[in-house]
Amino acid sequence: MAKSTKGTVTAFSPFDARADAEALRKAMKGMGTDEDTILKILTSRNNAQRQEIASAFKTLFGRDLVDDLKSELTGKFETLMVSLMRPTYIFDAHALKHAIKGAGTNEKVLTEILASRTPAEVRNIKQVYLQEYEANLEDKITGETSGHFQRMLVVLLQANRDPEGRVDEGLVEQDAQVLFRAGELKWGTDEEKFITILGTRSVSHLRRVFDKYMTISGFQIEETIDRETSGDLEKLLLAVVKCIRSVPAYFAETLYYSMKGAGTDDDTLIRVMVSRSEIDLLDIRQEFRKNFAKSLHQMIQKDTSGDYRKALLLLCGGDDE
Repeated sequence: MAKSTKGTVTAFSPFDARADAEALRKAMKGMGTDEDTILKILTSRNNAQRQEIASAFKTLFGRDLVDDLKSELTGKFETLMVSLMRPTYIFDAHALKHAIKGAGTNEKVLTEILASRTPAEVRNIKQVYLQEYEANLEDKITGETSGHFQRMLVVLLQANRDPEGRVDEGLVEQDAQVLFRAGELKWGTDEEKFITILGTRSVSHLRRVFDKYMTISGFQIEETIDRETSGDLEKLLLAVVKCIRSVPAYFAETLYYSMKGAGTDDDTLIRVMVSRSEIDLLDIRQEFRKNFAKSLHQMIQKDTSGDYRKALLLLCGGDDE
């Protein structure tokens, strides 16, 4: 999962945190709210700059910018603007906390975040979770999940994937054979072998394993996972495989299904657009266009409305017709 800087949101220049703070205060003061100003400023500054604006806002007016946004805005637009104000790792930690809070666990969020983040990102999320919520993320997740799904999440939370380096062809062959024997050749499935290999080997090693697996078995690894596992474990293993192959392609698919069909999964749409806007949203847009024969911009345009749509389209940063 190489570090890419193909985000649609970059540092704004010339940047003046005080001027932005004053413009935001003016947009929210008195009768009525100037949503346009709010969305234009917050979608065109990067996260570090937004934190500076929040700090200047407090210094100048003795008010909390996020509290003001919450009281002035409503609905999905409010959720999106408040999400943009969260520092990166706090954003992920907050999403995970909400996924395991209260009745029922949102396995989809656990899967999406833990399958797609790099080991360094996972370590940062765990640290921030502890600071923010005075709780251990792994303990919280194990308390709310079970079985092989839980075990795979725990392996990913260790963030101990082998570092990228020279790929040992002998070990590639061995891993591919182990997976073949653990799945297609076995009556029943040895899930632990899938969990260990998919959760701990390096990205470049696993890409070679998937190729070798296809040669040995005649199946794509995804087909085997589909046949041999089910439920949350299946979804998590597939997400890990997709992210090993291409993180942007995984998120393009996630965005597509958040808007396809009746109703929009706005939580997923907001989470992906916000969390990837400074990392790889340009790459995601390319994959989206390639795989779904329409642009991300067109789909957002069709599927959302109002200020919420305006803000999402600005984050999207252009149309790939």
